[in-house]
Amino acid sequence: MRALVTGAGGFLGSHLCDRLLAQGHGVVGMDNYVTGNPANIAHLEHHPHFQLIRHDVTTFIEIDGPLDGVLHFASPASPVDYLELPIQTLKVGSLGTHKALGVAKAKGARFLLASTSEVYGDPLLHPQPESYWGNVNPVGPRGVYDEAKRFAEAMTMAYHRYHKVDTHIVRIFNTYGPRMRLNDGRALPNFVYQALSGKPLTIYGDGKQTRSFCYVSDLIEGVYRLMMSNEHLPINVGNPQEITILEFAERIRKHFDNAPPIVFESLPQDDPKRRCPDITKAKRILNWAPKLGLDEGLKLTLAYFKQVFQKKQRN
Repeated sequence: MRALVTGAGGFLGSHLCDRLLAQGHGVVGMDNYVTGNPANIAHLEHHPHFQLIRHDVTTFIEIDGPLDGVLHFASPASPVDYLELPIQTLKVGSLGTHKALGVAKAKGARFLLASTSEVYGDPLLHPQPESYWGNVNPVGPRGVYDEAKRFAEAMTMAYHRYHKVDTHIVRIFNTYGPRMRLNDGRALPNFVYQALSGKPLTIYGDGKQTRSFCYVSDLIEGVYRLMMSNEHLPINVGNPQEITILEFAERIRKHFDNAPPIVFESLPQDDPKRRCPDITKAKRILNWAPKLGLDEGLKLTLAYFKQVFQKKQRN
């Protein structure tokens, strides 16, 4: 298979490129590095089956030669990014998805959309099954990301139903691991960056809001299985083990000798109070479930972050 991966320089996109290449597939990586990092795919520069194209996916995409798959992972994904880049976030979810689907249609390729648990908004149903339509504030500050992904899902299903494109949609829940940016605004890199810098860990609200954290290798395995499946409706991929943000901060503090204190600040608007996937469908259709426990995953991730932090300090 030869596949196009948009957002190839991002956290998930770069791991996806690695996985596809490890399976023997050819990969065309595409990124304009608005939020991606060239260092994430620098190790692939001389790989014989990897090609990098620097391009904005919201404009017409042209790829020479055949394509068997298009995996659309381009998008700002952290609150810091999509609050700073609201228009770009909406454009990559709408125009970018349209252009990526157009390539898949033209090449007769299967298509996979990286959607998100944010389509559920601040959910009133718990845990969240794929059948839940969500509780989203379309005009709130987070709406630019939530609605961009909801529109992207609608566009993907329209191409499937009208143009008969072989489409797949993965709803990604909180994922962590090497290649996350230290200061990208999400809970884990924020806590680690603060701890490494000797600053207190900042918790928004009372810390009782919950998240569920899936290690990146588990997530990519689920994505790959979905890409190779015959399922066209959305599938949740994430870890169903729920943990409060306060408990999560305490887990991270245990990994530091001089554990920093915790401080509390006001909760951002529309921040979800509970977030946990129902992965019954993924288990049944993909025979998938996460394998790596949180403590083991944290060790691997913290080792990476410490290395990056030390490198920055030297420079």
